[in-house]
Amino acid sequence: MNDNNKINIFTQTTKSAVPNDDEYINTSDGLIYCKKCNTPRQKRVSALGKTYMPDIMCQCQRETYEKEEAERIRREFLNDIAAKRSAGLHDRALYECTFDKDVGYNSQQSEKAYEYTLHFPEMLEKGIGLLLWGDIGTGKTFLAGCIANALLDQCIPVMMTTFGRILNTLTGMFQEDRNGYIDSLNQYSLLIIDDLGMERSTEFALEQVFNVIDTRYRSKKPLIVTTNLTLNELKNPCGLVRSRIYDRILEVCVPLKISSQNIRAINCEANFKEAGNILSHPENDINVT
Repeated sequence: MNDNNKINIFTQTTKSAVPNDDEYINTSDGLIYCKKCNTPRQKRVSALGKTYMPDIMCQCQRETYEKEEAERIRREFLNDIAAKRSAGLHDRALYECTFDKDVGYNSQQSEKAYEYTLHFPEMLEKGIGLLLWGDIGTGKTFLAGCIANALLDQCIPVMMTTFGRILNTLTGMFQEDRNGYIDSLNQYSLLIIDDLGMERSTEFALEQVFNVIDTRYRSKKPLIVTTNLTLNELKNPCGLVRSRIYDRILEVCVPLKISSQNIRAINCEANFKEAGNILSHPENDINVT
């Protein structure tokens, strides 16, 4: 590009000497200024032996631009989070699992789960996961969902699923497609498997469960598992395949016992009381004519 072309491109950005209604010419330097913030919208630049006055943003224009840019980035960030949440949490009920909604049935375990999210970069680097185990209805799925949402809120990709859902997806696939699907689970920084032990016990099912766990194990990325099985059952399983599955889980997942009252039973009782209060109110009496 020759010098004349450079001058032509440069002068295309130079404002007319006639100011707009919201501008004025500052008599001290001859530049156009903003009437609102009284800062220049032009500057002097010397190039190729000549002086030019290209446009610049005044202070209020810069502030507006920076505010709009920050809002654009914020919207993109929130949209990215929403997309990751939609991809990673197939059960929309899990969207409601957040630490701020924890009523404290498992306060110590909840605190440890929250600490896990705070230290997740280190957990990711070292491939450390959690094994949330305990009786039915004690809040294991809720805590796992809390962890998932806390990380998703930071735009960290998380997949929370069950082996039942995985097996339904794998059924009918060719082997190559199965391998590709299982490998795709490792694109997530955290994989959460809910309700281990509730899946079918067929040879095909156990083989695929092993493939998922083994592939995740080899990826050295963290895994969180929830289960109603006891540690004794996990350490002393029936069958070679289950032994291989559980050995890998116990190697990379720190056991955390969830041992509170049956939260589902508590919620059920509260719902019955609430329904009783509503239905016993006089205004809810049903008149049959």
